[in-house]
Amino acid sequence: MSTNENKFKTNATMNDIVALCKRRGFIFQNSDIYGGLQGIYDYGPLGVELKNNLKSSWWKSIVHERDDVEGLDASIITHPLTLKYSGHETTFSDPMSDCLKCNHRMRSDHIIDGKCDNCKSTDLTPPRQFNLMFKSNFGPVENDKSFVYLRPETAQSIFTNFMNVVDSTSRKVPFGIAQIGKAFRNEVTPRNFIFRVREFEQMEL
Repeated sequence: MSTNENKFKTNATMNDIVALCKRRGFIFQNSDIYGGLQGIYDYGPLGVELKNNLKSSWWKSIVHERDDVEGLDASIITHPLTLKYSGHETTFSDPMSDCLKCNHRMRSDHIIDGKCDNCKSTDLTPPRQFNLMFKSNFGPVENDKSFVYLRPETAQSIFTNFMNVVDSTSRKVPFGIAQIGKAFRNEVTPRNFIFRVREFEQMEL
């Protein structure tokens, strides 16, 4: 079977799975009635129950049934300095290229044979780094000093709250801190249904 046939079969199978999940009420494209937002999904009646069961089972196993782990629920809004000193501002990125023929945007490291995956043109821009973090305005005045990030993962707040947890619980090292929460990544090309999206939930220890 050729590469194109394999790709077609995989896409057909994924489309069948997506359609079934929607019909059964597990997951829907966000803002579907307005054309949808790529890489953003809403969990339906069965999907939210399944997700809540998974989170509950994980929390019980990781936090409640262990005596060396504390829980945390930190804000999704992150101070820019947190992500500056963690290295995210300079390194949390993907290489991006644009097709000059059809304006299709893609990750440079996913381009096959130097061709646009939309129109097969080889007239592409050189790769450039694209920061994956979502910025948001914070406060009433919008300027270069009033921005924050939506967290790209839950780990940073675990690190920044480490001494708060130590001081408030009298914990002795070693111990763990667990968190379940939303994370956001401004993916160049969200794909594979919910396996690479722009908003997702993490369970992190």
